[in-house]
Parts: sequence; structure tokens; C-alpha cells
Amino acid sequence: MAQPNDSELPKIDLTTFFLSISSAAFIGLGIVPPGFQNEGETPKVDLELARQNIDLLELMHEKTKGNRTPDEDRLLEQLLFETRLRYVETQRELSKT
Repeated sequence: MAQPNDSELPKIDLTTFFLSISSAAFIGLGIVPPGFQNEGETPKVDLELARQNIDLLELMHEKTKGNRTPDEDRLLEQLLFETRLRYVETQRELSKT
């Protein structure tokens, strides 16, 4: 069996999974981490992608209820709050244009 090395990705746990889903939602909202787009390029907004990932977070919230640690509960609640808020803000901004 191969020995793990420093270049391998970390093991996925529930926290990492929640963060991955929320990252995809933020990218759909045009909130892109530095280095993930070309300099001077305007991030593209894809509300459908964002909504799908927020729905996935909501599904995970429902289906993992009672099986999360207190830290996982807090993180998931925070991610749901932030992604929903940003979704509404982005939707409002797009309707103004």
C-alpha cells in the first residue's frame, strides 16, 4: 500500500464536504477566491448553480440532523445563513441592471 505524502489531498470529513458545497455556491454567486480567475476578469454569476448548491446544503442539513457534532451544526448553520443572504443580495443587484 502506498504511503501518504504531503502532496495528497486531506481526507474528506463532513466539515470539508460542507465547505466544498458552500464554496461552489459562492462561486455561482460570483464570489471567487483570489487566484481562481484571470486578473481583470469579472466573475460570472450563475444563480442556478448557486441555488443548486444552497439546496444541497439544505438537504445535508435535513438528512444529517442528529448526526452532526456541535461544531458541524454551527458551521452548517453559518454557511446556510451566509449563502442564502448573498444569494438574495446578488439576485437584487442583478434585478437592478
